[in-house]
Amino acid sequence: MNDQIAIPCVVMRGGTSRGPFFLASDLPAEPRLRDAILLSVMGGGHDLGIDGIGGGNAVINKVAIVGPASVAGADVDYLFAQVRVREGIVDTSPNCGNMLAAVGPFAIEAGLVAAAADRTHVRIHNVNTGKLIDATVATPGGRVTYEGEARIDGVPGTAAPIELSFPNAAGARTGRLLPTGRPVDCIEGIDVTCIDAAMPVMLVRAADLGWTCREAPSAFADSGFRARLEHLRIEAGRRMGFPDSASMVIPKPVLIAPAVEATLNTRYFMPHDCHSALAVTGAVAIATACVTLGTIAAEMVGLLAPPVTITLAHPSGQLVVRLEPGPVAMVQRTARRIFEGQVFARRSRVTHSVLAA
Repeated sequence: MNDQIAIPCVVMRGGTSRGPFFLASDLPAEPRLRDAILLSVMGGGHDLGIDGIGGGNAVINKVAIVGPASVAGADVDYLFAQVRVREGIVDTSPNCGNMLAAVGPFAIEAGLVAAAADRTHVRIHNVNTGKLIDATVATPGGRVTYEGEARIDGVPGTAAPIELSFPNAAGARTGRLLPTGRPVDCIEGIDVTCIDAAMPVMLVRAADLGWTCREAPSAFADSGFRARLEHLRIEAGRRMGFPDSASMVIPKPVLIAPAVEATLNTRYFMPHDCHSALAVTGAVAIATACVTLGTIAAEMVGLLAPPVTITLAHPSGQLVVRLEPGPVAMVQRTARRIFEGQVFARRSRVTHSVLAA
């Protein structure tokens, strides 16, 4: 018996994230076996994912699983998995809007969606949240192109634009825009806003924890600060309806601060490491908070109302969210196909993981 399991795989960059893309038909449907394979592929059990294709940062430890749509009105299903290589955990509780940017091109090139002559619209069912998201992909002459003039902060050079539209993003995981029923909660003397729009997040004024949101991501490595932020996050998660949030990556904690050349300065955590840029779904949540009465974001910027453009500064630049009535949140991203072939999982590790579960 071959001691390696070969699996067809495409590595893609989506926005400011990167990871393997799989057809759902190429992976086991049973979650425990699927997750055991993903952990082996990504190098679970080591900080750097040294025995796999993962890495030392959460933005490159992401997996997309794409297949035919299972709900009416969608073109494809997209299941996102955040692999925590250090702990050996596969978490499918969140969505990822950056990886989402590559789902449309992947689906078209995999033959799941027929390409149009100029631009192709792909309606994506995010299995994690049950929400539908629209992606518009450049397909001149009926073929996906990755070359173009769109630029996003956090990625070098330019590429073809991919437009993402999130209709009715509120309540992605909890069913409510404000899961606690309040725009502001106080946790151990710290005001937070718990909001769920595309991604459940906990917003905190940076100044309340001694920060400005102008710091480099490496500045947040202090163990004392991380422990305090995690304590706040877990309690916020409990109030939002996630009693086991300590073992999940949601809610995501976000520090916000006033900005001069943007709507807000932000520092987004995943949930323990500070993001070098900003998650798309997190950006949608922050932008939505800016137009939601009583939140700490709305109090900081002055209540705004759609249609409005929200510019969020992050360590690598800025991310722009356009909010339209509906409500609809729109974000421009880019993507690139990097590698295709086979990736190998260790059969012994997979078998051991399943037997131990």
